[in-house]
Amino acid sequence: MAAPTTAVLILAAGRGTRMRSQWPKVLHAAGGRSMLASVLAAVQAADVAPPDTAGVASKGTVGVAPKDTAGVAAKDTAVVAGFGLDQIAAALQGSGVSVLRQEPQLGTGHAVQSAQSWWQAYDQLVVLHGDMPLLSPATVQGLIARRQESAAAAVLATASPSEPRAYGRILRDPKAPERVLAIVEEKQATPEQRQIRELNAGFYAFATAPLAQALAQLGTDNPHGEYYLTDTIAILARQGQAVVGYALSDERECLGVNDRAELAQLDRDLRRRKVEQLLQSGVTVQLPDTVVVDAGVEVGPDTVLEPGVQLLGATRIGSNCHIRSYSILTDCELGDHVLVRPHCVMESARVEDGALLGPFTRLREGAHIGPGAHIGNFVEVKKSKVGAGAKANHLAYLGDASIGAKANIGAGTITCNYDGVHKHPTQIGAGAFIGSNSTLVAPIEIGPGAYIAAGSVVTESVPADALALGRARQTTKPGWAAKRRQRKP
Repeated sequence: MAAPTTAVLILAAGRGTRMRSQWPKVLHAAGGRSMLASVLAAVQAADVAPPDTAGVASKGTVGVAPKDTAGVAAKDTAVVAGFGLDQIAAALQGSGVSVLRQEPQLGTGHAVQSAQSWWQAYDQLVVLHGDMPLLSPATVQGLIARRQESAAAAVLATASPSEPRAYGRILRDPKAPERVLAIVEEKQATPEQRQIRELNAGFYAFATAPLAQALAQLGTDNPHGEYYLTDTIAILARQGQAVVGYALSDERECLGVNDRAELAQLDRDLRRRKVEQLLQSGVTVQLPDTVVVDAGVEVGPDTVLEPGVQLLGATRIGSNCHIRSYSILTDCELGDHVLVRPHCVMESARVEDGALLGPFTRLREGAHIGPGAHIGNFVEVKKSKVGAGAKANHLAYLGDASIGAKANIGAGTITCNYDGVHKHPTQIGAGAFIGSNSTLVAPIEIGPGAYIAAGSVVTESVPADALALGRARQTTKPGWAAKRRQRKP
């Protein structure tokens, strides 16, 4: 028998008025990526395909590192949006995930109903909330497996937290406790029902045919006058359809966000979870509570992260590296045995094995530092390749440049790459020596082994092994300073 076809629908139409924001709530970041991106990542990483038909998940979802998985493909995933739909569509552009409109926004049941023309051709539908970024791939996988194994009309995730929350209570059949009869929302629950510890986590897996019938029977007899998706549970149970629960292994997964304070707490939870993963994988993290690591970051074993380090975006760090305090790396790639001294700022840069950086180095987009190269304090590199073993240890700017192996760039050297309209390249050959305070006016080529005298302004190319001097001849006037001091005011 063929496996049931599965679609995933993510509810993201709410404005989140308590966020006090012009952005839709689900696009606010927690753990280094939007909450919506975290939910999509869980969907794509869930192992839901049978072994003989396992496919490759769509690549490129916003905030999700492309990789082969057997999760739900992007073409089988949709987001229901209302407020901020254009912003959500822009964030998901190119991902393959569909964005569906809910207008007006009349509740969660109405949101699923609004997307019915999209999901009705599938056998089963997973419904998730876009503001619950702690959702794990295992939960998505478990919901789908539980529904298929039980042949239930609906499976809903449940949690029994140690502290009470204002979530819907799960009512079970006393004669058949495995069956769920209804979800009672907090505001509609009786005092006795509010004592129930088992809560609705907000994640569901439905068989689509009975779901469509239940949605058609929804009403708005509730404090908000909306169509609640939770009411479909009671409708299905009254029709004799099987509804079962799926207990979350981690109760925190059902934590949503209503305001900035809750967003900050979730951000801490996600970052703590990420650091714990690094520790378990063989990374040393000193004072973990001070280190900021985004969800998409990868770090190799035996690397050391000192206090105050920030690893952001899609940064990849090899093994046996040492990232010292207060360095910030965004979307960078580091090889093995790289030392990053304190206070370095690096963006979209590539650093090869054994390079030494900092302190106070800045690598900008397109910087490529070769193996064993040294880039020192207050050196800025932009769209430049620095060859193996080359050195620029002090106070330099290298832009749109190609620097050969073992070249030496003296303190104060500047590549003048911009003429006010266009950028121009500088080429420095292997083993060249650029004296301190040299100004290289691009476009220009310095040959291999050439020397540039300190303080030179060089406007013409220099052949290999030549010496170039581009400075005015010194004039000394003995006694001039003493005579000046003797002048009357």
